[in-house]
Amino acid sequence: MAKKHKYHFNNESLNYEPIRHNFAYYAKQVLVHLFSGVSLGVIFFIVFEIFLESPQEKQLAVEKSRVQAQYKVLERQLEDVQSVLLDLEQRDNNLYRVILQAEPIPDLVRRSIIRDNDYYKQMLSMTNSQITVATTQKMEEIRKQLYVQSKSYNNLVELFKDRENMLECIPAIQPVLNKDLTRMASGYGYRMHPVYHIQKFHEGMDFSSPTGTEIYATGNGVVVLSDWKQGYGNCIEINHGYGYLTRYAHLSKINVRNGQKVKRGDVIGLVGNTGLSVGPHLHYEVHLRDKVMNPMNYYFIDLSLDEYDRMVQMSNNMGKTLD
Repeated sequence: MAKKHKYHFNNESLNYEPIRHNFAYYAKQVLVHLFSGVSLGVIFFIVFEIFLESPQEKQLAVEKSRVQAQYKVLERQLEDVQSVLLDLEQRDNNLYRVILQAEPIPDLVRRSIIRDNDYYKQMLSMTNSQITVATTQKMEEIRKQLYVQSKSYNNLVELFKDRENMLECIPAIQPVLNKDLTRMASGYGYRMHPVYHIQKFHEGMDFSSPTGTEIYATGNGVVVLSDWKQGYGNCIEINHGYGYLTRYAHLSKINVRNGQKVKRGDVIGLVGNTGLSVGPHLHYEVHLRDKVMNPMNYYFIDLSLDEYDRMVQMSNNMGKTLD
């Protein structure tokens, strides 16, 4: 097939003459087509890159979606476990330890975690690093809580084993015979002082009794004081263990000595009127972990519910003390 030629009209010769191109023309044409082809290629590449996903990208997107779904399930499970742990902690502090007269475990101890920041920085460079770090932190918190709770239950088991001895030691009876509640002179709280005639906090209960009335140890323990004490006169203090201490003041006679072991119901002394006192009576105090407690809450072996209610009313109505 013959090559087709292009012609142009020559105004001078008034004839059609074939068009002849030099090398520069052909080079220019090649460059134009080459530039157009490259430009179109780049445009198509950008369009495909932005709007179309490769099979590998589609696979990665599916994998990422699956991992995120699994993480959400795991996160819900971790929250359920934390909820159960919180319930166990509340029972531990507010029920078991209250029953056994044990100190609650502070939240700071339960949740204190020593974080390894370098370890977390290393994790942040991994795939799905944020998810990994968040999950690991939650797991560390749960592991710490489980460890503390486990130690707490071990401690409670030991306390339960020792509960019989503990119940024998806790103050639980009135220090004088007072079944009819006629010997109670004043209760715990702010009262008018009989000597100073001012409102003063009364740290115990007063039992008005004749001089020589027997005084009983209200729980098993060891005598840590049996001597004269300023303001209290002849005084006895008994350490019952488990944080409890009882004090018996204004005695006419002391029947025990320091270091002597006593049992609940033992006669430890006799009622008197020694020290800062305006009449024969026994001043009785209960201390728990160095805090003064209301003795009225420690007569549960002696009193029925009706008798206890009556004592509460009598205690509130008495505004003067005998010491």
